Amino acid sequence: MNKNRTSRWVRLKRWTRYHYLRIMRLAATPHSIAMGLALGIFVGFLPIIPFQTIVVLALAFVFRGNKIAAALGTWISNPVDLPFFYYGLYLVGSLVLPFAGPGFDPHHLEMKQLIEAGWELFAMMLTGGLILGIPASVITYFATSKAVSVYRKRRMLRMLKKRTHIG
Repeated sequence: MNKNRTSRWVRLKRWTRYHYLRIMRLAATPHSIAMGLALGIFVGFLPIIPFQTIVVLALAFVFRGNKIAAALGTWISNPVDLPFFYYGLYLVGSLVLPFAGPGFDPHHLEMKQLIEAGWELFAMMLTGGLILGIPASVITYFATSKAVSVYRKRRMLRMLKKRTHIG
Protein backbone atom coordinates (compact mmCIF):
# COMPACT_ATOMS: atom_id res chain seq x y z
CA MET A 1 0.00 0.00 0.00
CA ASN A 2 1.48 3.33 -0.93
CA LYS A 3 1.77 6.27 1.46
CA ASN A 4 -1.06 8.28 -0.13
CA ARG A 5 -3.53 5.42 0.18
CA THR A 6 -2.45 4.78 3.79
CA SER A 7 -2.91 8.41 4.74
CA ARG A 8 -6.36 8.37 3.16
CA TRP A 9 -7.37 5.43 5.39
CA VAL A 10 -5.89 7.15 8.42
CA ARG A 11 -7.88 10.30 7.65
CA LEU A 12 -11.07 8.27 7.14
CA LYS A 13 -10.51 6.44 10.42
CA ARG A 14 -9.83 9.70 12.26
CA TRP A 15 -12.91 11.36 10.71
CA THR A 16 -15.10 8.38 11.65
CA ARG A 17 -13.79 8.28 15.22
CA TYR A 18 -14.26 12.04 15.62
CA HIS A 19 -17.91 11.88 14.55
CA TYR A 20 -18.53 8.74 16.59
CA LEU A 21 -17.24 10.46 19.73
CA ARG A 22 -19.10 13.63 18.88
CA ILE A 23 -22.37 11.71 18.76
CA MET A 24 -21.59 9.71 21.93
CA ARG A 25 -20.78 12.86 23.91
CA LEU A 26 -23.86 14.88 22.95
CA ALA A 27 -25.64 16.26 26.00
CA ALA A 28 -28.91 14.40 25.47
CA THR A 29 -30.57 11.12 26.35
CA PRO A 30 -29.66 7.98 24.40
CA HIS A 31 -33.22 7.97 23.02
CA SER A 32 -32.93 11.56 21.78
CA ILE A 33 -29.55 10.94 20.14
CA ALA A 34 -30.71 7.68 18.56
CA MET A 35 -33.94 9.27 17.33
CA GLY A 36 -32.05 12.21 15.82
CA LEU A 37 -29.50 10.01 14.06
CA ALA A 38 -32.20 7.63 12.80
CA LEU A 39 -34.21 10.55 11.41
CA GLY A 40 -31.06 11.90 9.76
CA ILE A 41 -30.32 8.54 8.16
CA PHE A 42 -33.92 8.27 6.94
CA VAL A 43 -33.95 11.77 5.43
CA GLY A 44 -30.47 11.15 3.99
CA PHE A 45 -31.98 8.35 1.91
CA LEU A 46 -34.55 10.68 0.36
CA PRO A 47 -33.69 12.49 -2.89
CA ILE A 48 -34.32 15.95 -1.48
CA ILE A 49 -30.75 17.25 -1.20
CA PRO A 50 -31.42 20.97 -0.97
CA PHE A 51 -34.08 20.43 1.70
CA GLN A 52 -32.57 17.63 3.81
CA THR A 53 -31.44 19.85 6.67
CA ILE A 54 -34.74 21.73 6.92
CA VAL A 55 -36.78 18.52 6.79
CA VAL A 56 -34.64 16.65 9.31
CA LEU A 57 -34.60 19.55 11.79
CA ALA A 58 -38.40 19.79 11.59
CA LEU A 59 -38.73 16.03 12.11
CA ALA A 60 -36.24 16.12 14.99
CA PHE A 61 -38.32 18.84 16.63
CA VAL A 62 -41.57 16.87 16.18
CA PHE A 63 -40.10 13.52 17.35
CA ARG A 64 -37.86 15.10 20.03
CA GLY A 65 -34.69 13.86 18.44
CA ASN A 66 -31.32 15.50 18.90
CA LYS A 67 -30.89 18.04 16.13
CA ILE A 68 -27.09 17.76 15.88
CA ALA A 69 -27.29 13.97 15.53
CA ALA A 70 -30.07 14.41 12.97
CA ALA A 71 -27.98 16.79 10.87
CA LEU A 72 -24.97 14.44 11.05
CA GLY A 73 -27.14 11.52 9.94
CA THR A 74 -28.07 13.20 6.67
CA TRP A 75 -24.43 12.90 5.60
CA ILE A 76 -25.09 9.29 4.62
CA SER A 77 -25.73 10.87 1.23
CA ASN A 78 -22.60 12.96 0.89
CA PRO A 79 -21.44 14.82 -2.21
CA VAL A 80 -18.71 12.28 -3.01
CA ASP A 81 -20.98 9.29 -3.50
CA LEU A 82 -24.23 11.09 -4.33
CA PRO A 83 -24.53 10.07 -8.02
CA PHE A 84 -23.97 6.40 -7.14
CA PHE A 85 -26.21 6.65 -4.09
CA TYR A 86 -29.07 8.15 -6.09
CA TYR A 87 -28.54 5.60 -8.86
CA GLY A 88 -28.97 2.86 -6.24
CA LEU A 89 -32.19 4.49 -5.05
CA TYR A 90 -33.36 4.65 -8.67
CA LEU A 91 -32.62 0.95 -9.21
CA VAL A 92 -34.50 -0.11 -6.07
CA GLY A 93 -37.44 2.15 -6.92
CA SER A 94 -37.60 0.92 -10.50
CA LEU A 95 -38.00 -2.65 -9.23
CA VAL A 96 -41.15 -1.65 -7.36
CA LEU A 97 -42.88 0.98 -9.48
CA PRO A 98 -44.90 -0.26 -12.47
CA PHE A 99 -43.88 2.34 -15.04
CA ALA A 100 -40.66 1.98 -16.95
CA GLY A 101 -38.74 5.06 -16.04
CA PRO A 102 -35.98 6.73 -17.94
CA GLY A 103 -32.77 4.80 -18.11
CA PHE A 104 -29.51 6.52 -17.40
CA ASP A 105 -25.91 5.64 -16.77
CA PRO A 106 -24.35 7.27 -13.69
CA HIS A 107 -21.00 7.48 -15.47
CA HIS A 108 -22.43 9.61 -18.30
CA LEU A 109 -25.08 11.51 -16.40
CA GLU A 110 -26.06 14.99 -17.52
CA MET A 111 -28.36 17.46 -15.81
CA LYS A 112 -30.45 17.59 -18.99
CA GLN A 113 -31.33 13.90 -18.55
CA LEU A 114 -32.44 14.47 -14.98
CA ILE A 115 -34.65 17.41 -15.94
CA GLU A 116 -36.24 15.51 -18.83
CA ALA A 117 -36.92 12.51 -16.62
CA GLY A 118 -38.71 14.72 -14.11
CA TRP A 119 -41.25 13.32 -11.74
CA GLU A 120 -40.96 9.68 -12.84
CA LEU A 121 -37.30 9.67 -11.90
CA PHE A 122 -38.04 11.47 -8.64
CA ALA A 123 -40.83 8.98 -7.82
CA MET A 124 -38.50 6.04 -8.42
CA MET A 125 -35.72 7.53 -6.32
CA LEU A 126 -38.17 8.50 -3.55
CA THR A 127 -39.62 4.97 -3.52
CA GLY A 128 -36.13 3.49 -3.39
CA GLY A 129 -35.22 5.91 -0.61
CA LEU A 130 -38.26 4.90 1.44
CA ILE A 131 -37.60 1.19 0.90
CA LEU A 132 -33.97 1.49 1.98
CA GLY A 133 -34.36 4.36 4.46
CA ILE A 134 -36.99 2.84 6.73
CA PRO A 135 -35.07 -0.31 7.71
CA ALA A 136 -31.78 1.63 7.83
CA SER A 137 -33.24 4.17 10.23
CA VAL A 138 -34.83 1.50 12.46
CA ILE A 139 -31.52 -0.36 12.68
CA THR A 140 -29.72 2.94 13.32
CA TYR A 141 -32.10 3.83 16.15
CA PHE A 142 -31.60 0.59 18.08
CA ALA A 143 -27.85 0.36 17.40
CA THR A 144 -27.25 3.99 18.39
CA SER A 145 -29.40 3.79 21.52
CA LYS A 146 -27.49 0.72 22.69
CA ALA A 147 -24.10 2.16 21.70
CA VAL A 148 -24.68 5.44 23.54
CA SER A 149 -25.89 3.63 26.67
CA VAL A 150 -22.92 1.24 26.68
CA TYR A 151 -20.44 4.05 25.94
CA ARG A 152 -21.76 6.20 28.77
CA LYS A 153 -21.82 3.33 31.24
CA ARG A 154 -18.20 2.41 30.44
CA ARG A 155 -17.14 6.05 30.60
CA MET A 156 -18.82 6.48 33.99
CA LEU A 157 -17.13 3.33 35.32
CA ARG A 158 -13.74 4.55 34.05
CA MET A 159 -14.24 7.90 35.74
CA LEU A 160 -15.31 6.25 39.02
CA LYS A 161 -12.29 3.97 38.87
CA LYS A 162 -9.98 6.96 38.38
CA ARG A 163 -11.56 8.80 41.31
CA THR A 164 -11.22 5.82 43.65
CA HIS A 165 -7.54 5.38 42.73
CA ILE A 166 -6.80 9.07 43.21
CA GLY A 167 -8.66 9.57 46.51
